[in-house]
Amino acid sequence: MDSVDPTRAFVNRVKRIVVKVGTAVVTRGDGRLALGRLGALCEQLKDINSQGYEVILVTSGAVGLGRQRLRYRRLANSSFADLQNPQNDFDGKACAAVGQSSLMALYDTMFSQLDVTSSQLLVTDSVFRDEAFRKQLSETVKSLLKLRVVPIFNENDAVSTRKAPYEFCLQDSSGIFWDNDSLAGLLALELKADLLVLLSDVEGLYDGPPTDPKSKLIHTYVKEIHHGEITFGDKSRVGRGGMTAKVNAAVCAAYGGIPVVITSGYATDNIKKVLRGDRIGTVFHQDAHLWTLVKEEGARDLAVSARESSRQLRALGSKDRRKILLDVADALVANEGQIIAENEADIAVAQENGYEKALISRLALKPGKIAALAMSIRKLADMEEPIGRVLQKTELAEGLVLEKVSCPLGVLLVVFESRPDALVQIASLAIQSRNGLLLKGGKEAKRSNAILHKVITSAIPENVGGKLIGLVNTRDEIPDLLKLDDVIDLVIPRGSNKLVSQIKESTKIPVLGHADGICHVYIDKSANKDMAKRIVLDAKTDYPAACNAMETLLVHKDLVIDDGGFKQIISGLQGLGVTLYGGPKASTVLNIPETSSFNHEYSSLACSVEIVDDVTAAINHIHEHGSAHTDCIVTEDHEVAETFLSQVDSAAIFHNASTRFCDGARFGLGAEVGISTSRIHARGPVGVEGLLTTRWILRGNGQVVDSDRGVKYTHKDLLTST
Repeated sequence: MDSVDPTRAFVNRVKRIVVKVGTAVVTRGDGRLALGRLGALCEQLKDINSQGYEVILVTSGAVGLGRQRLRYRRLANSSFADLQNPQNDFDGKACAAVGQSSLMALYDTMFSQLDVTSSQLLVTDSVFRDEAFRKQLSETVKSLLKLRVVPIFNENDAVSTRKAPYEFCLQDSSGIFWDNDSLAGLLALELKADLLVLLSDVEGLYDGPPTDPKSKLIHTYVKEIHHGEITFGDKSRVGRGGMTAKVNAAVCAAYGGIPVVITSGYATDNIKKVLRGDRIGTVFHQDAHLWTLVKEEGARDLAVSARESSRQLRALGSKDRRKILLDVADALVANEGQIIAENEADIAVAQENGYEKALISRLALKPGKIAALAMSIRKLADMEEPIGRVLQKTELAEGLVLEKVSCPLGVLLVVFESRPDALVQIASLAIQSRNGLLLKGGKEAKRSNAILHKVITSAIPENVGGKLIGLVNTRDEIPDLLKLDDVIDLVIPRGSNKLVSQIKESTKIPVLGHADGICHVYIDKSANKDMAKRIVLDAKTDYPAACNAMETLLVHKDLVIDDGGFKQIISGLQGLGVTLYGGPKASTVLNIPETSSFNHEYSSLACSVEIVDDVTAAINHIHEHGSAHTDCIVTEDHEVAETFLSQVDSAAIFHNASTRFCDGARFGLGAEVGISTSRIHARGPVGVEGLLTTRWILRGNGQVVDSDRGVKYTHKDLLTST
């Protein structure tokens, strides 16, 4: 488990928490209630309430909800003629009066479904002047919290007499608070809370408008540094506050001794993450100015540094690039002892934490692995120069020659899980393709990744810079990196379906990768039985955790009827410890448990088995349940083989060969960043070629278009004619 960030250590002392949710979080863009976000909020509060935290909620949204209901009522009661005339907006206090009961009824319904009792407390700024009221308020809340009731506060806008704008602190010349942000700050102080969480429609406080891609998230607010240097965007689209109000309330509460975190209310678990000590949002603390804050290199800084270094690498010749790769290979061998020691430390922690055997298998750098990695890097170094190759050369007109040449993509972000050897392969491919690289490995391989990164970057000369390859240390930095579509050119996730799906949903940057490795082997009726057995056993047991391992065995029905070696294959699998799960047909024939789903990647000594009628049925099964990764047919019938090879729509399709051959090194690519099941750009094992793009170079001697007058186009192919 990751250690708590030092700037979030205060969460270990939190018992009572005030959570404020704003109108921008409670409502959607069209003004209607965001029921999904409200439901997720209530579930979070229920969970932390059941964990023993004392939870106080301050909510906005009554005015917006009331306005929506009044608009509907006016529409229902209006004639056609009324609708032709301009309609005045409703009085805000009337909206508040109508919306307040509806909002509270909604909270009550949601909390009741979760077996949580809530209570409503409406306040105005003026009542806080009364010392007796403040004392009674504290007593009432104390009693409610003791009963595990969630008090829900809101300003009673319907009767509030406040008119002056809220300015800087919780108390000014004309009242106590102005909006629900300042109310939340006041309640946190008054009720002696241990933490105030202000939920916003952005991730936290930025040093510029959040919509500006150059703006950076401020993880720790230091008044002496940040006050007066921050440019705020627009105020809230629906509420009275916005970020300015939140910062003012946060500063006042923090300097009153209450730690504050501003974070997004759009995420479904951010309150839990704050209490866990995760480095999300912006923290305000009275001692922040005393903390020794390590100067952070933000996501943009990492990406920009990688791009600048890649341009330096691009300027080097092939011999210099080759020498860097050879130096990296030598450095890995020279530091093998230290690398293995760090890897063994990671394995020990993984075993203590009860990680699955498949994950530990992927994590381990087995004997000979470092030497094999060094060998693959040396092979990569000796490959043909990939940059600047002329792919197309055309004479457009006399003296006007156009070339299409290969070039790097730019900056790659690769997110991978478990396998530290992937870091070496990816880094060497980045050097060979002259791309900048940012790497984020899984926390289970933290020490292995750190030492490998150190060894590799130490071999990169100063005129290129070690920042060519950046290592991202925490998962909290990933959301910021995924926003940098102006700096990062390609994201390559290597890991679970969940990881790949989350990344695809979180970025506008092109994503290259595969979510699952559900690979099939189909044994046709004409297959050589001994060959089929060798292929099946290898495809499943050579490395069960690999994404190219067989997960489903499909067998022609005639082999079952005639026996035909089918039982030998099954007994061979079982003899090697493979657990079998059958489809509707195979489970009956083999008397094995029926699989719950064919759409499952076991990544272990287990697989599904099913009996099919013919090659067409096998192809249909693969298209329905496969992941378009790697699929194989075992047959001696050439026509059947060609049908399979031409119709199966996967990245790699094999005839009479194990699926385990689907690998960049085995394909002669030197290494791979992963296996892509995308149909755009690279597909299958992605080596250097998959990390390149093209550009056009035009050489002339003064030609101009001039509406194409006097230009005689020849469009002559010069590449094939030379």
